[in-house]
Amino acid sequence: MGRLFVVNLEGKIYSCKHCGTHLALCEDIVSKSFHCRHGKAYLFNKVANVTLGEKEERMMMTGLHSVADIFCVCCGSIVGWKYETAHEKSQKYKEGKSVLERFKISGPDGSNYWTSHEAYVGGSDADDV
Repeated sequence: MGRLFVVNLEGKIYSCKHCGTHLALCEDIVSKSFHCRHGKAYLFNKVANVTLGEKEERMMMTGLHSVADIFCVCCGSIVGWKYETAHEKSQKYKEGKSVLERFKISGPDGSNYWTSHEAYVGGSDADDV
């Protein structure tokens, strides 16, 4: 494996829960209304220090999307997914944006989100925006 370059973000930061690598800034949050298998998830305009998995078609609560899982560049943990293409016209605003699963990241104050019994089991997506 080659040399690993990590971007250090400044401000209120969301980081990987496993290794502490900076992933996104609070100011880049588009929506906190998303849900995933483990509970809450946040939609971000941009994220850092992630690698992209293979693009695949995935049926979500709001329709069919082309998405790629995103992984922490340091520890390899899956932290969310990136929307490549939205097939529904009303969902086009998601294209190019990334979702970080709240269960898999630490908040700006160091807090962790713990899954509850009400966590969704099924396709993951926003219920309202």
